[in-house]
Amino acid sequence: MGSSPSTPTIFIMNSSLFEKYLKDNIFSTNIEFCSYYKEIENDDINRYLYTPLLHHASNGGKRHRPLACILACLAVGGDPNNAKGVAYAIEHFHTAALLHDDIEDNAKTRRNKPCFHVVDGVPLAINAGDYSLTITSSTIIDDPHLTDTQKVFCVSEVSKMSRATIEGQALDIGWSRDERYDLTIQDYVLMARLKTAYYSGAVPLALGAYVGGGTHEQIEAFRTYGLDCGLAFQIQDDLLNLVGEKESKDKDFRLDITEGKRTLIVLHALSCATDEDKAELLKILKAHTDDEALLARAVDIMQRCGSIDFARQYAINLSEKSINLIKSTIPDSKYRKILLSMASYFVQRIS
Repeated sequence: MGSSPSTPTIFIMNSSLFEKYLKDNIFSTNIEFCSYYKEIENDDINRYLYTPLLHHASNGGKRHRPLACILACLAVGGDPNNAKGVAYAIEHFHTAALLHDDIEDNAKTRRNKPCFHVVDGVPLAINAGDYSLTITSSTIIDDPHLTDTQKVFCVSEVSKMSRATIEGQALDIGWSRDERYDLTIQDYVLMARLKTAYYSGAVPLALGAYVGGGTHEQIEAFRTYGLDCGLAFQIQDDLLNLVGEKESKDKDFRLDITEGKRTLIVLHALSCATDEDKAELLKILKAHTDDEALLARAVDIMQRCGSIDFARQYAINLSEKSINLIKSTIPDSKYRKILLSMASYFVQRIS
């Protein structure tokens, strides 16, 4: 029998501090980040690379990665200018990852706009992603605010981050190709940590603390905090795709079911469902259907198994776990308060 839904604990940390921080700084961050994609005198190069890449980069979401990096620098008493090169390098990697992911997933839209490869074709989208990967390292190397020692350390960290992300993506794509559902929650956690948590939380925070002059203990505390928050961020993304409010109006709503994604919610449901429900859920996942009634039926099975609430509580527990670690290693300040609110922001956001 499937387990009965549980009621998630109340996550009491105020997420509005981090949300306000993002809103207050996104405009200037977008201007600075997009300045890396300057058009040049050659019209054809602009047409086939810089102009569409600038258009794509300007649709960049909330920029929480670079802003979290800068915030960690401030939290250890550092100069925020020292963190900007590293912060934008990680965002360049994110841009490349999205360009390539959209091709690999055959996605049609990204943040309610057509994907780069839909508008300009797959070859140019791959090339634009390659360019963004190239300037990931050069953005750090060319940063006048960093010493040579700092540059070597940061490039090494970003290289390890890139490898982890690609390893996680390999698992995600490979499981899909081979129609693997013989997976555990631990398998999902490994994949999501590699694919998302390192570059969405751990490395931005750790490097922000590093270039801000933080101690080894502070850097590693931020790394742990970022890993947990980054995983919670991915789980919340999975939840929003199934039961989100804003997403219900978007074309990508419940696309994870259509693509047969091995999310924490799906794997929990498969481990808890009755034989009949398990067989029906697998049939829907393997059909790659976009029939709304079948998608709703799959969600209903997951809800009856308690899998939606399980995933939500799992994300909450992750976000709560490392808060005391930050409190014990990072001095109290307005920046620490904002960073601590990031954990709840990741699990309370509705879009």
